[in-house]
Amino acid sequence: MHWKISKEFDFCYGHRVWSQTLNSEFSIDSCLKCRHLHGHQGKVIVYLQAEELKDGMVTDFKHLNWFKLFLDDVLDHKFILDINDPLFSKLLPDIKKDELVKFDEGYSLVDLTKFKDEESYITELYEGYVIVDFVPTSENISAWLLKIVAKKMAKLNVEVSHIEFLETPKSKSTFYA
Repeated sequence: MHWKISKEFDFCYGHRVWSQTLNSEFSIDSCLKCRHLHGHQGKVIVYLQAEELKDGMVTDFKHLNWFKLFLDDVLDHKFILDINDPLFSKLLPDIKKDELVKFDEGYSLVDLTKFKDEESYITELYEGYVIVDFVPTSENISAWLLKIVAKKMAKLNVEVSHIEFLETPKSKSTFYA
């Protein structure tokens, strides 16, 4: 026996699935829409579980407030870009991959101090990107977010069961720990 709780989070983001291919036998048309730059209203559902309760709970839901801040500060209204995307140098001209600011959570940002003397629109261009080392499909995003949540929640001895990631209300990926 065990208990399972969940909490939902929403954020807007953009991405491009540069690796998309279609099998014409199963798709209605041959348009590779996800290869285009596009956006979604994403939803993340975090599932936590425990075999024993502490103070009558798996954990307090407020223990996930840090994750809401992460989503708001890092991903909301940002474009998730694979560092290996063939369009990387076109989308981020003047950016050298080895000069990105790397974070423990598995993403990088452009070092904006490089552009402090530039026009504000240059900073606005580059601050809108979150660079990852995977094709930002819903499957890969759900796996990435689970790793982030599991690492943090382990400090409280709370187990992450799985994460569901919805890139649309009808399209969902689930990644299990």
